[in-house]
Amino acid sequence: MFFIEDIWQMLCFDCSGSKTMFSSESLLQTITDSMSNIRCQSLEPENCRDESAALKLKPIAIASILVAGVAGVAIPLIGKYRRILRTDGSLFVAAKAFAAGVILATGFVHMLADGTEALTDPCLPEHPWSKFPFPGFFAMIASLLTLLVDFLGTQYYERKQGLARGSREGKIRVGLLGTDSEPGIVPLLEGKDSSVKVFGTEEDGGMHIVGMHAHAAHHRHSHPHGQDACEGHGHSHAHDHGSGDEDDDNGTRHVVVSQILELGIVSHSVIIGLSLGVSQSPCTIRPLIAALSFHQFFEGFALGGCISQAQFKTLSTTVMACFFAITTPIGIGIGTAIASSYNSYSPAGLITEGVLDCFSAGILVYMALVDLIAADFLSKRMSCNFRLQVVSYLMLFLGAGLMASLAIWA
Repeated sequence: MFFIEDIWQMLCFDCSGSKTMFSSESLLQTITDSMSNIRCQSLEPENCRDESAALKLKPIAIASILVAGVAGVAIPLIGKYRRILRTDGSLFVAAKAFAAGVILATGFVHMLADGTEALTDPCLPEHPWSKFPFPGFFAMIASLLTLLVDFLGTQYYERKQGLARGSREGKIRVGLLGTDSEPGIVPLLEGKDSSVKVFGTEEDGGMHIVGMHAHAAHHRHSHPHGQDACEGHGHSHAHDHGSGDEDDDNGTRHVVVSQILELGIVSHSVIIGLSLGVSQSPCTIRPLIAALSFHQFFEGFALGGCISQAQFKTLSTTVMACFFAITTPIGIGIGTAIASSYNSYSPAGLITEGVLDCFSAGILVYMALVDLIAADFLSKRMSCNFRLQVVSYLMLFLGAGLMASLAIWA
């Protein structure tokens, strides 16, 4: 709309009614200026520009980031077979809090800041990019879409898990009918209340045998809360009957979380890899190697922990881990291949990079706050262990602070 108004002003008539001469040169100049690359060249200092030196550093960057990513994602996957690194241990919870801080700072300080810088660059046309806060808008849309995907994915896997559980319970009930029942036990399979009954004595002294899910829910709700719950009163009885269903529910959550987290990480890994690959300045590449290796290691650690807790099959686990580890190196390789022809400061490059950065920021912020930080810090385990609370909060702030401080160099 604003662009049309600008054109109309150039075509308008003067007050006397005489037509002003249409300036084709002025219109052409307006369009050319808005899309020109003259003012949109690399901001890297000319004295640091050295293509041959930059080319030598890029294989080092690929190797360093690849090793860091593999190490980060592998530690939780291998550690679940070692007592000290098990995913249900306090050490893992504290390390995961550090990784959550790294991811949160990546979203807020790095990705959102980079997206804002790209979408407010003077190389872009004034309309509409300077008339609306697109960076925050794109990040908000990404967070809401992530919430929707999170909800739908959880519903899908819970429904799938429920069907499998119902099938198993049906087989158990059929097996019970085929055996000789003991006196005083009545296998109740019919009737409108059969799905909600729990173990209990009826008026005739019989006892109902029902689904484990209802029984587990009954005992979970009957247990004491607050300090008594932390001290473990009635705790062992819950584990006897309800731990299987709780594991199924937690596994469903971790399946969804790990997949969405990988989506957010991979989407921005391509961008940061591409940015490093197209750079021709050793002054820019050297700090990026250290920053991205640190960043890749702890993102991999958080992702590996989620994958481990989701209990995927070996093939799925390997594919997800490898896909994460190679994404940034592939981005660097692509950037290196197109470095001579690609101008990341062109309007098209700025818009693409800015939109993807903002979307990545929205996904990472949502995942860090909702599925990593809130899920652990609001858990019963954390509330019942003061020492773990203190250590986890310190690690969370330390991870966020260190990752944020890297913005000074990269």
